[in-house]
Amino acid sequence: MTCVAIKEGQQVGEPLEVTKLARMHSKGKGKSGSGKPNVSDAPKWSESDKKAVEELILKLSGEGNSTAMIGTILRDQHAVPDVRLVTGERISETLERNGVGGKYPEDMMNLMRQALRMIDHLNSNHKDLHNRRQLELTESRIRRLAKYYIGTGKLDSGWTYKRDQLRLMVE
Repeated sequence: MTCVAIKEGQQVGEPLEVTKLARMHSKGKGKSGSGKPNVSDAPKWSESDKKAVEELILKLSGEGNSTAMIGTILRDQHAVPDVRLVTGERISETLERNGVGGKYPEDMMNLMRQALRMIDHLNSNHKDLHNRRQLELTESRIRRLAKYYIGTGKLDSGWTYKRDQLRLMVE
């Protein structure tokens, strides 16, 4: 794919080659679907009281909902299309600021739960080679994500993924 800069109907500079990034463990490239609209203010019809939205976030988190589920509930039931436009921060940042966040980041926790389900499945289905490979790929994602979170300071520098201690980390 070639990308060209055009100014006043004339080509400016040399054409650039744009490459699409591939997925980590599959052949797929690019991303499909629509993106969020580029808007800086919340719509007039939406709930715009910052304090009320924060209270809703804390209440929904107390009920055991994930940040993604909280966002969906706020969108569908409370007329808040984008929490960041109202509060100025992500749902996870709001929870973290109020001391409600978990020990591990949510995306990493979801991967660890997925790995734990696969381990339980493989204990009763020893010959399932496809899921054994999928477990290896999931553990690879966990290690890569851990490396990122150690670099950003969200995980301790001595943290390592250990399959035998996974159940203790998740529960």
